Amino acid sequence: MNETKTILIVVSDIFFYTKIRDAFLPAGYKLERLRTSDDWQVKALQSQPIGIIVNMNDDRLNAPDILKALKASPETASLPILAFANHEEVGSWKLAKDLGIQKVVSRNEFSARTLALFEELTSSSAAS
Repeated sequence: MNETKTILIVVSDIFFYTKIRDAFLPAGYKLERLRTSDDWQVKALQSQPIGIIVNMNDDRLNAPDILKALKASPETASLPILAFANHEEVGSWKLAKDLGIQKVVSRNEFSARTLALFEELTSSSAAS
């Protein structure tokens, strides 16, 4: 069994990534960050992540296309996904829900509760 708790991070903003890294590394997680929108398939399959964190407003990575592809792939379709979006971006919230993402929060809530939100999501996914 893979003991490494790897999370696939779909966030291109380096400052936001650093905030995520600082929340997860002390808790024993490993992060696999997508740097291009073509990265997801190789990184998702090689790292065998336990979940995915996505910035729905990330224009550089085209998060909606990556999410559609992850949901369509048998290896990643059932992974729990935590998405965050600017609270005024109603279209991003609706799209996330339409894609079947389990948890969508505002950018502010994500910043305040990064690790707790992800652990709540993965513990409820493991229980179901």
